[in-house]
Amino acid sequence: MALSGAQIGGIAGFIGAYGEAQAQAAVGIQQQTGYLLQARNTLAVAEVNSQFSQQYATIQAGRTLKKAEIDALNYKVAGNSLLKNMRATNASIRARAASSGVVVGEGSFQNVQNENVRNTMFDVGITDLSALTARVMGFEDATAMMQSTEAQNTINLFSAQQQAGQYTQAGSASRSTGGLMATQTLVKAGIQAGKILI
Repeated sequence: MALSGAQIGGIAGFIGAYGEAQAQAAVGIQQQTGYLLQARNTLAVAEVNSQFSQQYATIQAGRTLKKAEIDALNYKVAGNSLLKNMRATNASIRARAASSGVVVGEGSFQNVQNENVRNTMFDVGITDLSALTARVMGFEDATAMMQSTEAQNTINLFSAQQQAGQYTQAGSASRSTGGLMATQTLVKAGIQAGKILI
C-alpha cells in the first residue's frame, strides 16, 4: 500500500511532535537537575558557614576566657601588692615606735597598725571579689557567645533545609510539567496524525 503525500506529512508531523515532546521532557529534567544542584549547594554552603562560625565562636570564647583569667590574675597581683605595702608600712610603724622608745604592741602606734591592717584586708577582699567576678563574667560571656552561635547555626541550617526543600519541590514540578507538556504534544500530534491517516 502506497502512502499519500498527506499521510507521509502526518507521519512526519508525528515524528516531529515526538522529537518536540522528548525535548520538552528533557527541559523538565534539566530544570529539575538545576534545582537539585541549587538545593545541594544551599545546604553545603549553610553547613560550611555553620562550621566556620562555630570555629570563630570557639576562638572568641577562648579569647574571652583568657582575658578574664588575665584580669583575675591582675586583681590577685594588686591584692598581693596591697599586702606587701601593708607589711612594709607596719614594719615602718613598729621601727619608728621602737626607735622612739614606745612599746610596739600598745597605744596609738598599735591603733594605726590595726587600722592599716583592717583597711588593707578590706581592699584585698575587694580585689579577690573582682578577680572572682572577672572569671565568672568571662565564663558567662564565653558561654553566651557559644550558645548564641549554636542557636544561630541551627536557625541558618533549618532555613537552608527549607530552601533546599523548596528547590527540590520546584525541580519535581519542573520535571512533571515537562512530562505533561510532552504528553500533551504527543496526544495532539496523535490526534492530527489519526485524522490524516484514517
